[in-house]
Amino acid sequence: MRRSHRTRALRSLLSLATVASVSTVGFLAAAPAHADAPGSGTPWVVSVGDSYISGEAGRWAGNTNDGESLIDALGPTAYYDNATDTAELINRCHRSKSAEIYLGGGVDGENLACSGAETTTYTDSGDFKPGLDFYSDSSGNQGQALMLQNFAATHNVKMVAVSIGGNNFNFGSIVQDCVEDFLISPSWWPDYCSTDSSTTKNFTSSNVATQTAAIKQALLNIHQAMANDGYPDSSYSIEVQNYPSPIPPGSGFRYSQSGYTRQDTGGCGFWNTDANWANNTALPTINNAVFNAAAQTGLNNIHTLDISSAFNGRRLCENTVGLLEEVGIPSWTYPGAENETEWVNQIRTVSTIDSDYYIQESLHPNYWGQLALRDCLRQAYNGGAVRSGSCTIAGTGLDSQGEPLMSLH
Repeated sequence: MRRSHRTRALRSLLSLATVASVSTVGFLAAAPAHADAPGSGTPWVVSVGDSYISGEAGRWAGNTNDGESLIDALGPTAYYDNATDTAELINRCHRSKSAEIYLGGGVDGENLACSGAETTTYTDSGDFKPGLDFYSDSSGNQGQALMLQNFAATHNVKMVAVSIGGNNFNFGSIVQDCVEDFLISPSWWPDYCSTDSSTTKNFTSSNVATQTAAIKQALLNIHQAMANDGYPDSSYSIEVQNYPSPIPPGSGFRYSQSGYTRQDTGGCGFWNTDANWANNTALPTINNAVFNAAAQTGLNNIHTLDISSAFNGRRLCENTVGLLEEVGIPSWTYPGAENETEWVNQIRTVSTIDSDYYIQESLHPNYWGQLALRDCLRQAYNGGAVRSGSCTIAGTGLDSQGEPLMSLH
């Protein structure tokens, strides 16, 4: 009896242990993998800001007057960013598939930037333009800082790339004024946009100080969004980039300023004097405001990416490059097209009628320009050891990822 009792007890114990073991294995097998979260999971980089980082004009590779199909690198879905790739999440934000934030190499990218964005949220002719703030309304619209906070809460964000400030200085309106002045005034009596009060008011010392403070606050909002998700400063970096020179100085244009060829053919209607002012005064003023704002934040995890000279030699209407038909290249896919054609989109006015071009794409980095900036940003990311630097063209040709050769130094 004792033996039988012990046997039954042992069998019961073994049976219980087996059930427990199976249950444990089943529990372990059913346990879900750890979800991405701050400090855990796949590394992400996120872009916030305006058109110069959203990917505006990223559909087009070079410029031509012989038909848009010759330079259409991305096709009609270029700016679609919803889950089904059928529309934009926010109309006219133009977050292109060639945008610089998509670094690859095991690092995922999220593009929250929006063409036309300023430091604070506003609406432009019915189009929502999220700023770098915590705006939220009953329609579900959000500012980019709030978008970032919501995204970073469930992802492992290692770097936030920022381009902001140009629209605070009314960049688009200034370009429009410059082209209008070029077209409506004769070469023997030119009207310069650089002396128009509508332009100069943007560059007074008081306005520069105001916009620098606005950019500083926008950057602090980005920092606050990450802090709200529990990110310590040591766990991620903010990479602030300035703006590239899109046109050469007056002596560098391949078209004369006499007549209308400079705009009608090249799409670069600036007087030489205004082009010099843009490169020597306007761009440095805006870029200094951006980097001064970054310094004034006092953040120890902020870095700067100087791209002011990144397109030199490939700028719109520069005498070192040309339209496809001017340099004998049949289409953007032709070998060497990235070396011979422009990296900045033409300034378009009525030429967008009956076409797929947008006026808002004017004077923005095109497909080649976007990929060049991606190379710059990847080098700045530096495998997660984010750094500052100045990025310029390193040579001709494309690298193994199909991007122009750039150097961060």
